[in-house]
Amino acid sequence: MSSPATVTAVEFDPQILRQDFPILQQSVNAAPLVYLDNAATTQKPEAVIEAIGNYYRRDNANVHRGVHTLSDRATVAFEGARETVARFINSPGSHQVIWTRGATEAINLVAYSWGRNQLRAGDRILVSYLEHHSNIVPWQLVAAATGAEVVPIPITEAGDIDLEALAGLLDERVKLVAVNHVSNALGTINPVAEISRMAHAAGAKILVDGAQAIAHMAVDVQSIGCDFYVFSAHKLFGPTGIGVLWGREALLEDMPPFLGGGEMIETVSFSGSTWNTLPFKFEAGTPNIAGAIGLAAAIDYLAGIDIEAAAAHEVNLLQHSLTLAAQVDGLRRIGCPAHAVGIFSFVLEGVHPSDLGMLLDEQGIAVRTGHHCTQPLMAHYQLPGTVRASYSLYNTVDDVERLFAGIHKAKRLFG
Repeated sequence: MSSPATVTAVEFDPQILRQDFPILQQSVNAAPLVYLDNAATTQKPEAVIEAIGNYYRRDNANVHRGVHTLSDRATVAFEGARETVARFINSPGSHQVIWTRGATEAINLVAYSWGRNQLRAGDRILVSYLEHHSNIVPWQLVAAATGAEVVPIPITEAGDIDLEALAGLLDERVKLVAVNHVSNALGTINPVAEISRMAHAAGAKILVDGAQAIAHMAVDVQSIGCDFYVFSAHKLFGPTGIGVLWGREALLEDMPPFLGGGEMIETVSFSGSTWNTLPFKFEAGTPNIAGAIGLAAAIDYLAGIDIEAAAAHEVNLLQHSLTLAAQVDGLRRIGCPAHAVGIFSFVLEGVHPSDLGMLLDEQGIAVRTGHHCTQPLMAHYQLPGTVRASYSLYNTVDDVERLFAGIHKAKRLFG
């Protein structure tokens, strides 16, 4: 097994990092793989794959309940992973880190456990036009159940949240603001600390969907000042099927359980049951032990990388994309936010996004096409969808140039 690369700001080099990701060492359709679908899921370094394999080879057992050695080792690794996540996002305590299946389940947990108990008829939930369906639909469901109303927060034509419009919407009816930290469709970096201050000044709570931010920047939940923060491991170089809900302790303590069953109980009798303490109150059943261990391994891997240098590299790839895009007649970038991560969302005149995506795949280039689970945003731009190239720390300038070579080929074929 190869060991993870250890890099610093001085020696940051995506070519070195690529060696840590086995999947990138292959050809697809007789061409070296160019993976530009990182906003959907990131690839996994050998260190993560090895950590998951080692758990199943050596320590596979259920956690918390056993008295034997394997269970002890699994429990130490599992709870150690929780502590790793708490440090990673600067949580005041690890008990505020709740394991979920991903960001989607984490938002649903808050919607059902907090929302159904706090929202009343006439209350409002503000949700931006930039949101993934996962941060829209749960609020619609809870609004239908409680009589509350989901109200969209307008965005500018450039793809930024309209803060003046938000200020105008914030009144005593608003109980929750739900926004993403980074847009998965446009790459917009939202000023979530400022939005948190605005929400709290109006007496509202705020949930931040950090699924797209967590791999591109340092996240400090205390500095942001949010009430809830969610993310998924698979967008952070970790495994699928595991995610995190972080919440303020007082809110989590006051929320009833989301699911019932083993581990989330303190006592059970047919006359009634009592609940376990945080975080276990929200973790019914056997958890994704290997997933938590894999997430911790991903965070440990990132600890050896200068995240600011990586972020700057990704933005440089975006800038290079924009330079090359200016040379392509009929290519239009969608959105031009003031601050963005390395996401390049575009349309090409005369070519349907799906057709372009399939043609690129024939050349070994993986991009995402469609509405990106942001149909209200696509409707705002009057588009059925876009082509999205999303960059990560292991992508290179050559990847960008391969992408544009494929775009030029598409223009020749469809011209």
